[in-house]
Formats: sequence, C-alpha cells, structure tokens
Amino acid sequence: MLDRLTLDQLRVLVTIAELGSFSAAARKLQRVQSAISQTIRALESSLDVTLFDRTKKFPILTPEGAALLADARQLLRDSDSLKAKARSMAQGVEPELALAVDPLFPNDVLIDALREVQGEFPTMPIRLVTSGLGAPERHLRDGSVNLAIYSLETTGAEDVDARFLVEIEMVPVAAPGHPLAQLPGPIRRDALESHVQLILSDANSGAWTRGVVSRNVWRFADLHVRLEFLLAGFGWCNMPRHVVAEHLAQGRLVMLDVAEQKGFGLPVQAVHMRNQALGRGARSLVGALVSRLQDWRFGKNGSG
Repeated sequence: MLDRLTLDQLRVLVTIAELGSFSAAARKLQRVQSAISQTIRALESSLDVTLFDRTKKFPILTPEGAALLADARQLLRDSDSLKAKARSMAQGVEPELALAVDPLFPNDVLIDALREVQGEFPTMPIRLVTSGLGAPERHLRDGSVNLAIYSLETTGAEDVDARFLVEIEMVPVAAPGHPLAQLPGPIRRDALESHVQLILSDANSGAWTRGVVSRNVWRFADLHVRLEFLLAGFGWCNMPRHVVAEHLAQGRLVMLDVAEQKGFGLPVQAVHMRNQALGRGARSLVGALVSRLQDWRFGKNGSG
C-alpha cells in the first residue's frame, strides 16, 4: 500500500542508485546490508513494482525504478526544504517576507539587498508589491504586507514605526521640445502654471500636492507611465533624479531652471505597524538597505 511509503525507503533507493550497490549504500547509511535489502523489498511491495534487477553482480535499476528515481529525489528535496523552513521559523524567521515598495525607490539597491537576504534565509519566500503613493501604506494596514518602503510625507501617517532610509532628489524636468525647455531661466511660477504638469495621484487618498504648481494637471497612478508621457512631451513634472539620470545624459529630457525651487528632497522610510514587530528577515532587509544606501547616495546613481 502506498500509505506505507516512507522517506527513509526513498533515501535508500536514491543511495543505492548513486553508489551502484547495496553494500556501498549500507556503508554510507551505516546499516547492515540485510537492512538495506529489506527496505528495498518493502518499498517494492508498497509501489507494486520491481525497482532493481538483482540477477547481475551489481543491482541495475529496472525501467520502472529509473522512472521513479527522479520523483524520489524530488520528494527528498521537498522534505529537506520543509524541514529547513520549519527550523528557520522556529528561529524567528517569518513564514513569508511580504513587502510593498514605492517605485521611486532605487531598484538596484533593492535587488542587491534582497539578494543578500535570500542568501541568509534561503527557505523564506519573498513577496514583493510595487505601488506608489498611498498604496504601500494601505497594504501595510490591511495586513497583506509586513514591511513597506515609501515616503511618509505622501500620507502623513503618525501611528506607524519608521526608519529613515534615504532622501530621494526630485528634479523638475521636461522633454527638450517642450515650450518650458525653450525658456531662458530662471523660469517663474506664472510660466509653470500655464503648462500641463504631470502629477502622481492615488485613487484613495487623492493627489500628492508637494511641488504641484500648475493650474492644469494630468494625473497618473504609475511613475513609469508618467515617465513615458513626460518623454513624449505632454507636460513637465518633478521626477526622481536617479530615474531620469540616463534620459538627462542622453538628451531625452532636460532639467528646468525653476526660479522658485530647483527641486526638493523626498525622505523615504522603512515602515511597519507598531503592533507588529518585524521578523528576522525584514530586519535583515532593512539593515541591508541602510548599508547599501550609504554608498548609493554618493555613487553615480545618487544625488550626493
């Protein structure tokens, strides 16, 4: 019967197949050879197939045995993964690291930090949600994530715990063919007001108003969709410098010399609910981000 199938039987099957003999498997598994033979007979009885041809000097896998060997190996790998995951959770590692990240956060830093966390906790699943403005905080509040990376300035929340990560430099930009790009600087506010400004807007919490000066605005929920319209010349806006750095270097965008404000810094924090302590995985991620952002701020992608 299949319900008598055990992982030990599968391990014996795999060991014999890898070493080529019952006696070698017995030595590796530190058992007597008769116990190895008995285990294989029990497995063959459970599966109702013959796994080895024993008529030769060394056992040879039958076609049925060869077909089942890969499944046996996979079941053993799954078992090892299950045990490793259970050990991790027993040591305070969360069953899943779920985080929401605002797209304005530098992807290269996030990728490197997550790679480090994956190396430290290889059995911990990671679920990543990328969404802007108030969405990371909403995911945090409804419990779908346990860590959110975004700017508290965009929501004004005061009932959460946060750790400062980095200040993102926001700069006013437009396509080179846009009328504002043709004006000699500094560009006054009344000139900006008469042109379309592309702003980020959230359906639940409304538009984020910092840096908004135009009377005519187009609203976008996605940072990268807004970038496409910006490149197409539909308007001007404040963008994270690291997001537009290549476009500026290649002349696809130009910085605007705005008289009132050349740009501004947007602080980004790692945020979690006060009543929910971070697990080891989340704490490790925050630490990895802080470490990498120290270099990023002064590197070629940073603003410093």
